Amino acid sequence: MFWLAATAAVLLVGISKGGFGSAIGVAATPIIALTISAAEAAALLLPLLLVADAFAVRQYAHRFDKTNLIHLLPGALAGIVLGWFFFGYFSDNERILKLGIGILALGFVLFQLFRAILLGSISRRPPNTGQGVFWGAVAGFTSTLAHVGGPPVVMHLLPQKLPRDIFVGTTVIFFTTINLVKLIPYSQLGLLRVGNLSVILILAPLAYIGVKIGVMLNRKFTDLWFNRVIYFVLTITAIQLIAGQNILHLLF
Repeated sequence: MFWLAATAAVLLVGISKGGFGSAIGVAATPIIALTISAAEAAALLLPLLLVADAFAVRQYAHRFDKTNLIHLLPGALAGIVLGWFFFGYFSDNERILKLGIGILALGFVLFQLFRAILLGSISRRPPNTGQGVFWGAVAGFTSTLAHVGGPPVVMHLLPQKLPRDIFVGTTVIFFTTINLVKLIPYSQLGLLRVGNLSVILILAPLAYIGVKIGVMLNRKFTDLWFNRVIYFVLTITAIQLIAGQNILHLLF
């Protein structure tokens, strides 16, 4: 079950980094957390996220919005520090961590439904410094806990109605930066373990494959039905984590 969950999670991360499926990489930590502890799931994914980031940056290195990055990153750094202390405080309470990840995942699905309803009525607005710092802080905090920083960034960027490649490129550069910074708290908390290296090496090629798939799909298809499937899976996963019942055993 771990290898099945990890394979699906890393492919989703890569596809998301490639620009297809919006922020569907948010499903990665909750899916892996069904088979191992939440802290181990987050720690295992961070190096794999950086591998996917490295491939994605090559695709979008010159297509991003500098102003938005200037607004988002200072708040994100503060959010990472807050998440660092929170993670350290609750790292021994597996139930709280999994409950928190489940709530974040379910909140993401509800946000996407809310966004779909209001999408037609959202008026275009320029980047705002205060809002950028706020949403950056939220993204830094949630990303530190469970690599679930996508929704806050989307909420900030969406009303600006950026071109699709600029939108994706901005998120790629933003998360590459904060994922590198997250190495500091993860290392200090003792979450990065040499023993995970073999697993990371086995899964790393899937990140590359996922990015290539994401770039290809981003050029040819819309996200609609792919996202619907992912949101359904994410909802079931979130309920599993919140309820604490092993739904996977019931399904298989």
